[in-house]
Amino acid sequence: MELATPPPAARAPVAWYSWWLMPLGLGGGTVAATFMSSERITTAVAGAVATAAGTACVQLLLRTRGRLSRAEAVHRASQTEHSQQWQQHVAGLERKFAAERASQEELLAERSQSYETQLTEHSRAYEARLAEQAAAYETRVAEQAEAWREQVERQLAAVARLADEQLPGAMRRLRAGDAIDDILPDIERDAELGVELQTELRKVLRTALIGLEAEFDRSTSAEQAVISVGNRIHVLTSKLRGRLHEMQGEHGRLPAVARGLMELDQAIGPADCLAASIGVLGGSDRPGRQWQEPQRLLSVVRGGIGRIKDFHRVQLSHLPELGVDGGLVDHLTLIFAHLLDNAARYSPPTEPVVISGKEVPNGVGIEIQDSGKGLNEEKKREAEHALAGTAPGAGLGGISEDANIGLRVVGTLARRYGIRVTFADSPWLGTSVVVVVPHKYFSPLPTAATPPAAPAPPSGPAAPE
Repeated sequence: MELATPPPAARAPVAWYSWWLMPLGLGGGTVAATFMSSERITTAVAGAVATAAGTACVQLLLRTRGRLSRAEAVHRASQTEHSQQWQQHVAGLERKFAAERASQEELLAERSQSYETQLTEHSRAYEARLAEQAAAYETRVAEQAEAWREQVERQLAAVARLADEQLPGAMRRLRAGDAIDDILPDIERDAELGVELQTELRKVLRTALIGLEAEFDRSTSAEQAVISVGNRIHVLTSKLRGRLHEMQGEHGRLPAVARGLMELDQAIGPADCLAASIGVLGGSDRPGRQWQEPQRLLSVVRGGIGRIKDFHRVQLSHLPELGVDGGLVDHLTLIFAHLLDNAARYSPPTEPVVISGKEVPNGVGIEIQDSGKGLNEEKKREAEHALAGTAPGAGLGGISEDANIGLRVVGTLARRYGIRVTFADSPWLGTSVVVVVPHKYFSPLPTAATPPAAPAPPSGPAAPE
């Protein structure tokens, strides 16, 4: 440890400072000798006194020096001992500090290891809880997602059922005359759907049916009006043509009058064909004229020829001698008229339209050939859609302003009677239309042939509009 003051032995003795007595005594003696008598005795005494004093001072100085040397040696020994004690004390403190430090480090290591162990355990426990919570959350999410998916699928299935089954069925019943209040209660309810969704779906169905009912009423009224107008025009043209035939019989001897009446009859033919087509497109299933007896196939074909403008271009080839059922005569005549009109309209005006027929295994086939440019794939698809009734279009019979009315009429009548109409490339580089009428509509002709239904000068390959 550090000492505040040096030990007593290390201090300089008082005699150490006595050396100044000699000069002081010499000075005093000199002063005294100055003021004293100038006798020798006095001077000798003064010198002896000064010498004794100097000797005493030197002796005292030497003694003091020896004491100082011893004191210095003692002090050094004390300092060395004190330094050793201090080093021992510092070494002890260092050992104590090292021991305490080692103890603290050991305790700190134990506590750190314990803390790390606890932290690891807590971390593992926390991770386990997180994993459990995550697994539980994923399970709940998966269950909710599955439930939501099932609910959405049920809702989509309900909407699809509404669109694919319930609404079409309700439309059929509504078209058949059932009331909306009678249709809705019969629609099956889905117990798995919520009450609110079922209520909203029924609201949608009711709204759709109300709109459809109003549209049906308007459409039915319009169709009935169009059918009525077409039938009345057809009746008028039929009466007019009948009267023209009577006048031809009365004035047939006058060539100019007969020729004028024939031209007038040919001019009325397209109008009569158009009036009959309006009735067919409007949904009328009643022919314009009912024949009690089968009519000759040749007469039916000639009746179709007589209803087109370019009748003189149609050329008749061989046709089987068969009778056509009276209920089909008027509509089959209309089919031939539209196909021949298309063939004549879409072929060069100088080229003929040839019509021929023969019996085939599934009926009687009548072929119409033109010499036009033929049909590309796009036009052929349009013609097939028009015949099938699948071509887009709104309004009466699904036709639009620029729709092919003739092919639609042919397709409607063909589907009604099971007649097959197909298009093919003609060997004349035009288009060939083959009409196959089932056997059930034909019968052998009696011995006396029935007069033609609508005579027309034979004159005509077919391209659709």
